[in-house]
Amino acid sequence: MTPAGYRRLILSRHAKSSWDDPQMADFDRPLNARGRLAAHELGDFLASRGLEPEEVICSPARRTRETWEGVQGAVLESLPKVRFVDALYHGGPEVMLELLKTASQPTVMMVGHNPAIAEFAATLPARPIYTPDFRKYPTCATLIVDFQIDDWTQAKPGTGSVLDFFTPSVRGR
Repeated sequence: MTPAGYRRLILSRHAKSSWDDPQMADFDRPLNARGRLAAHELGDFLASRGLEPEEVICSPARRTRETWEGVQGAVLESLPKVRFVDALYHGGPEVMLELLKTASQPTVMMVGHNPAIAEFAATLPARPIYTPDFRKYPTCATLIVDFQIDDWTQAKPGTGSVLDFFTPSVRGR
């Protein structure tokens, strides 16, 4: 639960997707076995810290949907409002900020793609993050950042306080 006067963003890159079928459209690529494990690990991480999203804004691509489904299985005691938004598939940091400003719940999870997710994440904290993985924003990486605002319309780059940065322990191809 987010304290009054705060808004919390859980910003996640999709988990590792499969490249088994080179003819498959990028939009339709599913998660591979490592990705499914990482999505569940992210869900366990969020649940262990009481970081349950109340609203989810997710790219409609198959790998982002499957990432959310993996997280959802571990974290949810109640179902959040979920929106699949086409603009997250190719939208940049400006688009992501505008989508965030449409959120209505205090704790929002956004699931998207690189390079936009890494670029957006880098704009949010008031202080730089010195973690090697943060710059790469590997698959399933997740930034948890708090804002001292009453409403998402007040969200601005460079004003967030980093609560945590998660990368799954599942490695390899």
